[in-house]
Amino acid sequence: MRTITLIVVHCSAVKPDQTSSAAQIDTWHRRRGWKLGIGYHYVVRRSGEVEQGRPEYLVGAHCLNHNAHSIGVCYEGGLDIRGPLDPKGRLPKQEPADTRTQAQKAALRSLIEDLHRRYPRALIVGHHDLYPPKPCPCFDVVATYRDLQPE
Repeated sequence: MRTITLIVVHCSAVKPDQTSSAAQIDTWHRRRGWKLGIGYHYVVRRSGEVEQGRPEYLVGAHCLNHNAHSIGVCYEGGLDIRGPLDPKGRLPKQEPADTRTQAQKAALRSLIEDLHRRYPRALIVGHHDLYPPKPCPCFDVVATYRDLQPE
C-alpha cells in the first residue's frame, strides 16, 4: 500500500471550447508513450462530474519527483482567451486562468474532502506549488483548502 503525503491539484490546460475527459486525457498520455495511460487519479469535468482516472493504488504520472506518494486530481480547463485580436487580426493567445465552474468548485471540494478523510496527513497543494514554472492549476490551492490541511 502506498503512503500518501500529497494531494496535488492540476488543470488540463484546455480552452473553454475544448473538452478533456478522463478518456481523452488517457489517449493523450498514451500517445506520449505512457503505458499506463492517464497520469491523474481523478478528473473533474466542467459539469461537476468526477471521473476515475488511474486507480489510487497505482503510482500516478502527474508531478515529477512526487508521484510515488501523491494522488493527482485534474480539473477540466485552465486556459482562457483574453484580450483583443492582435494587429494582424488573429485571435489572442490563450492565457492560464482559473476557469473552474461553480459545479467544478463544489465537486473539487467534495472530492478533496473525501481524500482528506482517507489521507488526513496529506498536504493539499497545486502543481505550481511543487513546480513553480507551471501556472497549473491557476488558483491558490493551499489557500482554497486551508481548512483541510493537516495540523
